[in-house]
Amino acid sequence: MKFKIFLLSILMALVMVVLLKFPGSPTAYAQQPTVSVPTVTGTPPGPMATVYSNLPQVTVLSGPGPNFPAIGILVQNQTVPAYGTTYGGDWVQIGYPGVEGGKGWVYHSFVSVDKNLPLVTPPATPTQRVTPTLDPTLAARFVSEVTPTQLATFTAPPPVVIPTFEVSDSILTGGNVPVGFLIIGLAVVGIFGTFLSFLRGR
Repeated sequence: MKFKIFLLSILMALVMVVLLKFPGSPTAYAQQPTVSVPTVTGTPPGPMATVYSNLPQVTVLSGPGPNFPAIGILVQNQTVPAYGTTYGGDWVQIGYPGVEGGKGWVYHSFVSVDKNLPLVTPPATPTQRVTPTLDPTLAARFVSEVTPTQLATFTAPPPVVIPTFEVSDSILTGGNVPVGFLIIGLAVVGIFGTFLSFLRGR
C-alpha cells in the first residue's frame, strides 16, 4: 500500500514538471499587469460650510440677496460644499443638488466656513416678470369725489350797550322844594283824610 502511494506521488510530480517545462502549457502564475497602475490616494476635501447649531434651518436662495427666490433649506448642523463668496463676504455660494446649476446661496452669518473662499461673481438681480399696473377706470369706481362746501362764516354780534339812567336832583326834590317839606305835606294830607273818613263813619 505504501508503495502505491509512493508511485502515485512520483507520477504526479512528473506531470507537474512536464506542464511547467513545455511552452503552451497552462501557467500557474497570476497574470502580471503590463501597464503602470495608478496609486489610489484620497483627495483633500474643499471648503465646507456648516449650519450653526443654534439655527433650526436656513433658507437657500438662488442668488446672493433677498430679491432672489428661495430654492430650498439647510437644516441644523448640515454640512455642504462651499465654492465662494461675494465681495465683502456677505453671501456664501454652496453646493445644493437638485436645482439648476446645483448651487445656491446662504447668508454668511448662518454658516461657518472652515477655509477661505474665493470671490465669485454673483448673478444679475432678477427683474419682476410682471409689472403691476393700475387700471384707471377700475380705480375711478372706488374713488369718491367730495364736493367742497363753503364753511359757515362767523359774524361777531354787536357789542351790548347797557343803558344807564341818571337821576336828577330836581325829580327827587320836586324842583326847588325840599324833600322834607314834601314828606310832611303828604303826611298831613293822609292824617286829614283819615280824620274825614272817621267822621263819615259816625
